[in-house]
Amino acid sequence: MDVEQSAIRPLSQRLLQLLRDRGPLSRAELADRLDVPRPRLLTELEALVGSGIVREAGPAASRGGRRSTLVELRGDLRFAAVDLGAASIDVEITDGRLEPVAAYSEPADIRSGPKVILHRVSEILAKFKVEGAYERLEAIGIGVPGPVSFRDGVPVSPPIMPGWDRYPVREVLSREHGCPVVVDNDVNIMAIGECYGGVAHSVDNMLFLKIGTGIGCGIYLGGQVYRGTDGCAGDIGHIQVDSQGPVCACGNVGCLEAVFGGTALARDALAAARGGRSPALAERLAQSGTLTARDVADGAAEGDPLCVQLIRQGGRRVGGVLAGLVSFINPSMIVIGGGLSGLGHLLLAEIRSVVYRRSLPLATGNLPVVLSELGPRAGVVGAAVLASDLAFGRPS
Repeated sequence: MDVEQSAIRPLSQRLLQLLRDRGPLSRAELADRLDVPRPRLLTELEALVGSGIVREAGPAASRGGRRSTLVELRGDLRFAAVDLGAASIDVEITDGRLEPVAAYSEPADIRSGPKVILHRVSEILAKFKVEGAYERLEAIGIGVPGPVSFRDGVPVSPPIMPGWDRYPVREVLSREHGCPVVVDNDVNIMAIGECYGGVAHSVDNMLFLKIGTGIGCGIYLGGQVYRGTDGCAGDIGHIQVDSQGPVCACGNVGCLEAVFGGTALARDALAAARGGRSPALAERLAQSGTLTARDVADGAAEGDPLCVQLIRQGGRRVGGVLAGLVSFINPSMIVIGGGLSGLGHLLLAEIRSVVYRRSLPLATGNLPVVLSELGPRAGVVGAAVLASDLAFGRPS
């Protein structure tokens, strides 16, 4: 029986999640961990085994006396995890324990529009199927680089995604692949991923800052993502930090994203190279005809003063916004991820310095500010978690 057809009840949802996160367990261990009477646990488990979602997995290790039997998730459960960035597509197929079975990444321009991008996603998934990575998908989780109505499964007025406004992403993918689909903002899925399998795995209150082409913040409170009333909580890239700054893609002036996102950093690097303020960047421009944030990172690593200055200025801007969030939310950890996290410890040190200096001592006394442990996989890991939660009938 398929997962979504099994009328999963709340206890069964918790049981399936536990088997996903912990692997094979005995019935006694399940009863203890779920804190439910064993007869009730056995009734739920018997129904799940009968439906085929859960199976017996052989005897547990002997502790003296009669050996108990382990149970585990069905071996052929498969979830698809998709992370759409402004300039990339990352796709993974995972098993029931969210271990990757197949993975693929390629450059892509989100401005190509939803039909082009989602068609390419479907082509990648179809290729995985032909190669034997899955027979059927239980659910798909997908993140997109813009505000999302989580309830409706559609992007809403995304500044860097022309043509995507209210596009029925969930409906299109669900119809194409015959399974339930969950759609979320890319920063939210990265936060979920980092809390599930990264540096924040034991943290219930965390801010995940993505610095890439755009800037956003995943807010993880009480063990779950806080999305806000309409799904746009954490869109800090559009907080104004300079009233005289450049025009942002959202139409406003001086947004954080407009002064220090990947596009902004490349713009400032190009201006510096052409203006003769950075010989290192000018040389790179002459060689490749263009500049990216990676060139700034390389220039800083080589000691170019202008590159160091650009990174530090950006770090101060980001740190100032984060300091306000720290005083407001009082998280127990801040994780920095996204493409520009590759700027490394120079950026991290500047952000830390501002956050620790400008936030209240009580809020920062035990506040680590660290780089993502999962790196570019944070998004697909989080998307897989959301997909499995959806298939197991657990609200995300």
